[in-house]
Amino acid sequence: MLTLGEKVRKIRSKNAGPFWITIDIFCNNKKIYKEVCNKLTNSGITNLLMISEQQLKRFEIDDLNVIKFSFPRKIIQGDIFDRDMHGAQLAVLLSEMKF
Repeated sequence: MLTLGEKVRKIRSKNAGPFWITIDIFCNNKKIYKEVCNKLTNSGITNLLMISEQQLKRFEIDDLNVIKFSFPRKIIQGDIFDRDMHGAQLAVLLSEMKF
């Protein structure tokens, strides 16, 4: 069974300001994009990230074959307890998901 990271072209996570994180999933083509859109549920993402479904925003950008998730950071960027200042580590969680 493939992982999501093996299925798509790229997964990246980044800051969307000091209070939000965004995860982008770039798919190679329409077929993979539609498959990922259908299989990747909001509840699966919220369980993985340990956030509530109300906190998750999902965007499906058909023209670019991109799925984007945004959610509030648990710790504000730059706080003394912030261990991922750029929000880049969360992409690894999604890339390792069995798909």
